[in-house]
Amino acid sequence: MNRHDVVIIGAGMAGASLAAEIAPHLSVLLIEMESQPGYHATGRSVAFWSESYGGPGVQPLTTASGPFLRQPEPGFGEYSFLNDRGAIHLARAEDARAADAFLAEYKPLGIELSELDRTALESRINGLRPTWTNGIAEPSTADIDVAALHAAYLAAARRSGAKLAVGNRLVAAQQTAGQWQLETSVGPVQTSILVNAAGAWADQVARLCGVAPIGIKPLQRTVVQLRTDPAPPADLPLIIDISGRFYFKVEGSGRLWLSPHDETPIDPCDAAPEELAVAEAIDRFEQVVDWKVQAVERRWAGLRSFAPDRLPVYGFDPLARNFFWFAGQGGFGIQTAPAAARLAASLLLNQPPHVSVAAIDPEPYDPGRFE
Repeated sequence: MNRHDVVIIGAGMAGASLAAEIAPHLSVLLIEMESQPGYHATGRSVAFWSESYGGPGVQPLTTASGPFLRQPEPGFGEYSFLNDRGAIHLARAEDARAADAFLAEYKPLGIELSELDRTALESRINGLRPTWTNGIAEPSTADIDVAALHAAYLAAARRSGAKLAVGNRLVAAQQTAGQWQLETSVGPVQTSILVNAAGAWADQVARLCGVAPIGIKPLQRTVVQLRTDPAPPADLPLIIDISGRFYFKVEGSGRLWLSPHDETPIDPCDAAPEELAVAEAIDRFEQVVDWKVQAVERRWAGLRSFAPDRLPVYGFDPLARNFFWFAGQGGFGIQTAPAAARLAASLLLNQPPHVSVAAIDPEPYDPGRFE
C-alpha cells in the first residue's frame, strides 16, 4: 500500500505552503482532485498584500508574511513576490463613520496610514467623481505574484521529497489502529496524519472522514478585466471602497481588474461569474471615475472559504485523532501563506515555531473553538 507520514488534501496555496514546511521532516503526499493545483481559489485571486485586509485577527499573519514575500529565503527564488503599489481607501461624506472606525481599528496595530483630502485624491486619481471627498492611504500595500509564489512552494516541497498526485479525489477514509486508511480515485493510501487543506471543500472532506464539519462556507467573488478610456496609469494605487463595495487595480498593460467585492454563498463548485455581479461591478466603477468602459475583456469568479468567525482554522481536530485542519483562509490565504504555513507546521510537528511567527498566538485559530 502507498504510505506516507502525512497526506494533504488540496494542493492550492494552503496545501503547497504547508507541504513545503513539513516535507523536510516527514514524508508527504499532496492529493489534488483537479488536473492542476490551485485551480479554484489560488489561480483566480486578485492578490495583494495589505495589512488591513482581513481584519485585526488576520493582520499578525499578514505582517509576519511580509518579509518572506518581499525577500524570499534561499530555495524560493531570487526575486521578490511583491511589487509595490500602495492603496487608497476611498470614502464619501456619508462614509465618515466607516473611515473613522478604520483608522481607530488599524492605526494602533502599527500599520502606516495617512488621511487624504479631496485635493490629495485628485492628484492621485484622475477623473475622480465629486462624491468622493476623502480617503486613507496605505502605502505598504503591494501586488503579489501568486503564480510564482505557488510554484515556489510546490517546487520546495518537491525538492524535499513531497509527492503530488493531481486528478486524484478522496473517496473514503477511516482510521484503523491509529492510521488513516484512504481510498482515492487512483488507489489506496495510508497515512498517520491527514491534513484538510481542501478550501471550499473542507467541510465535505471532514464529513467523508467521519469528522464533524466546522461550518466553513464558500463565498463567490467576481472579477472583471476592463479596457478603459483613458487607460489607467501604471502607478495607480489599489483603489478600495472604505465601505466594501468595490476594489480595482491595474493589471498588465493598461488594463483594470475590478471586483464588486461580492460574497455570494454558493456550494463548492467550478465558480462562474453571474451577469448581475458583472453589471454591479461596472456600475460601481462608473460611480468612482469618469473613465469610459470600452470593453469587458475577461470575467471570472473564485471561491473564498470562511469559518463562522471569519478567522482561519489551523490545528488538530479536538475529537478526531490526527485530523489536521488547515482551511477557512477566506480571501487572505495568499497574503498570509508564509506565516500560516510556518505556524501550522509548528503545530503539526509539535516543534517550536519559526522565529517569524513566534510572537503569534495560535489559539484564536484552533479548531477546538468550534467544539
